Amino acid sequence: MMCWMLSACSGNTGTSSNGTAENQTKSEANLKEADASRKKTSPEEPAWKLDTTPITFDWYVNFDWFTSKWGGNAVSDYITKKTGVSLNFLVPAGDAGEKLNTMMAARSLPDFITLAWYEDSVQKMINGDMVLPLNELADQYDPYFFKVADPVKLNWYTQADGNVYGYPNASSSPADYQKYGQLFTSNQTFLVRKDMYEALGKPDMSTPEGFLGALKAAKEMFPEVDGQPMIPIGLHEFTETGNYSLEEYLQNFLAIPQQKNGKLYDRRNDPTYLKWLKVFRQANQDGLMPTDVYIDEKRIEKDEKISQGRYFAMLYQWSDFSEINQALYQKDPNKVYIAVDGPANEAHDTPTLAGNGVSGWTVTLISKNVKDKKRAIAFLSYLLSEEGNKDLFLGEKGVTYDTIDGQDQLLPEVMDLLNTDRQAFNNKYGGSYMYWMLMDTNMNLAWMTGMDAEPSKQIADWTRGKAISMSEFENLDPDPTTKEGIAEGKQTRLWAETLPKLLMAGSDAEFDQLFAEYMNSIAADPEYEAILAIRQAAYERNVQKLKSSFNR
Repeated sequence: MMCWMLSACSGNTGTSSNGTAENQTKSEANLKEADASRKKTSPEEPAWKLDTTPITFDWYVNFDWFTSKWGGNAVSDYITKKTGVSLNFLVPAGDAGEKLNTMMAARSLPDFITLAWYEDSVQKMINGDMVLPLNELADQYDPYFFKVADPVKLNWYTQADGNVYGYPNASSSPADYQKYGQLFTSNQTFLVRKDMYEALGKPDMSTPEGFLGALKAAKEMFPEVDGQPMIPIGLHEFTETGNYSLEEYLQNFLAIPQQKNGKLYDRRNDPTYLKWLKVFRQANQDGLMPTDVYIDEKRIEKDEKISQGRYFAMLYQWSDFSEINQALYQKDPNKVYIAVDGPANEAHDTPTLAGNGVSGWTVTLISKNVKDKKRAIAFLSYLLSEEGNKDLFLGEKGVTYDTIDGQDQLLPEVMDLLNTDRQAFNNKYGGSYMYWMLMDTNMNLAWMTGMDAEPSKQIADWTRGKAISMSEFENLDPDPTTKEGIAEGKQTRLWAETLPKLLMAGSDAEFDQLFAEYMNSIAADPEYEAILAIRQAAYERNVQKLKSSFNR
């Protein structure tokens, strides 16, 4: 570095044939650059403070529903003023997987990429040498990263080559569960429209008979909602990999274990699960699951129907429509969606709902195409630090929040807008998880005073005590680029094709036949046993990783 600085300073001491003004300007610029390079990064000092000149990063968010913009609200304007960084968010206009695959094929990834940790594309970008190791960037440009990054999360995401390429949001380690566990909530809920549910006498929907009976009674009592057909049960979207509601959500409500005696357990083959899938098959046969549940349930269509109050019940992720539910509450507190006990096993065991795991929800990576490596890793470090999380969540002290009764919390007028009109809050202030890409949901617990307003409070409270860590069951799938990974992908797509057929079967006997055909098909796959072995080995590694992390 010293050699570079000496040559930079000495290389501009001559005069040009056009005079000295140009050389003087260049010399001053080089001296400034050399002076900036002398500002050594430190493990104790954030690197972003060394350079706050304006820069704009392109940030791809792999969710078509993400519509937030950077700039024009209090939080993002404050962070740009503070760090010099502006963001240009890019989102897929249609199929997210297709958009990302196109960028990967062209090797035209933007500066930052955020996507769900379980997406195949994460490993493909790493294997394809399209993203940069965060640890190497930190070593070279910002050692402060290692001070603010959670070592357990870094260890969890360390690849076979010893590098870490992505950092998660909404991630909780075993130590976090020990510290915050009783405060944790889950997004997995069974919800009903309050006024309809109460009009039916608050039926018990935890048994197959009660579940079907309530759906039928709701359809009879409320055939229409504002002139449109009422939909007795709503689910997540059917995709090329399956349906969250009818797989993980239903299995968790039924408290079906994911392992038995240290061996991974195929929950799809569980008798209780199959019994409840047949309940949904019966619901379909009885006209309680209209066609659009299967083909017209993308997020945007789902949101529209929820806002119209057209669903009686939903097995669904409640945070996806919290803003809509808030708007419904403002119009009529009785016409909102509330959480109630849903499908249960015969013993009525407490549901084992998914809380945050070590893997988190999404991971953020830095592309090899990034326009400024130093500024990128420095900004990433800032965002995942306590300072960055607080700025993103609360904004600027004295403007959007203050210390009130000993607690840092949003100002009353800001809090009121958050609890009454989330969209207006986003437009004006932009805090409280609007920019969630590096959110630390454990850290943010300290700043949530006053944010437990209805109707979200009732739903969140219902899930408390039911949320558990499932970290040991994450990242089990084989590398998608290997023969085992390719085979598993085919098996997953076959299941996604089979699932709606099971629900549309004309009888339980036809259901059994279709399911047996599916199980026989995957068992006949030459890679079937290898896939099982890879998943079991990954599970056992996870268990050991978590034990070592917990005992640190």
